[in-house]
Amino acid sequence: MPKFGPRYKMPLKRRRKFKTDYKKRLKLLLSGKPRLVVRRTNKYIIAQMVVSEEGEDKTIVGITSKVLRDKYGWKYSCKNLPAAYLTGLLIGKLALEKGIKEAILDIGLHRKTKGNRLFATLKGAVDAGLSVPHGEEILPDESRIKGEHIASYLEKFKNLPQDFETVKKKIIGG
Repeated sequence: MPKFGPRYKMPLKRRRKFKTDYKKRLKLLLSGKPRLVVRRTNKYIIAQMVVSEEGEDKTIVGITSKVLRDKYGWKYSCKNLPAAYLTGLLIGKLALEKGIKEAILDIGLHRKTKGNRLFATLKGAVDAGLSVPHGEEILPDESRIKGEHIASYLEKFKNLPQDFETVKKKIIGG
C-alpha cells in the first residue's frame, strides 16, 4: 500500500517519472565543469556539451548520430557502437572548437555497463582530445569500435538470400 499520510513527502515529478536522479545531478553540478551529456534513443545517439549557469542549463554544442548519415555519408545504423564512437568524435571536435577542453560524463539514468554505446561515445570524445575523467576498463574494445563484431556476425548470413529463396520455393511448392 502507498505510504500516504500527514508526514508523507511526495517525490519530485521528474524523479517519479524516472527522468532525473537529483543526488547524482547535484554532484555533477558542484564540480563546476561542463557536462558531456550522452543519451541513447531507439534510433540515435545524442551528445551535448552542457554548462550550468545560475540555475539553468545551457547547451553549448549538441549533435545526434543522424548527422553521420546526412552529412558524412554513413550507410549503416545510427544506433550501433561504431556510430556512437563517431558521434563522440564529432562532439569532441565541436567542443574543442568552442573552447571546451575538459568535461564530466553525464549518462543520466542509463546503466553503467562495460563497453556499451554510451562509453563508446565517451571514447570518441576522448580520442578527439577532450579531457574527461574515466577508467580505461569501462571503454569498449578497439575491435568492437571498428565494428568487427558486426562484420563477423553478418558472415553467418552470407548465403541468406539464396537460402531464403530456397525455403520460399519449398513453402510455395514450386
